Amino acid sequence: MSSHVKLIRNSRLTPAVDYAYAALVEAPVRSLWMAGACPLDEEGKTVGVGDFEAQAHQVMRNLITALEGAGAGLTDIARTTVYVASSNQADLVKVWNVYRAYMGEHDAPSTLLGVAVLGYHDQLVEVEAMAVLG
Repeated sequence: MSSHVKLIRNSRLTPAVDYAYAALVEAPVRSLWMAGACPLDEEGKTVGVGDFEAQAHQVMRNLITALEGAGAGLTDIARTTVYVASSNQADLVKVWNVYRAYMGEHDAPSTLLGVAVLGYHDQLVEVEAMAVLG
């Protein structure tokens, strides 16, 4: 876990969720506000058309690459928002399971949303993040 991000839990809130409820960051630090990572390959084509899990894997690989460009990693993330273009809760769970596998023990606060549509053709998944660097 990053020494700059302290994940917060509260015993008065249910422990039945697989993420921390908050992240504490002591100032001053450098912040990295990231655009949503999308399921695009290096040529800008949507990967895994129609496949929520394949798109989630590509999104997480792209998120890792973007973080690395700033000298950061997944454990530097203080918060994420996971968008899934579906009204079917099972599709959201598929994406969440892939997302959680990448995040491992760093269960940063996150919001999971089902949305009507995302920006790229055939896009089903997007993850935006805010990270803190030393």
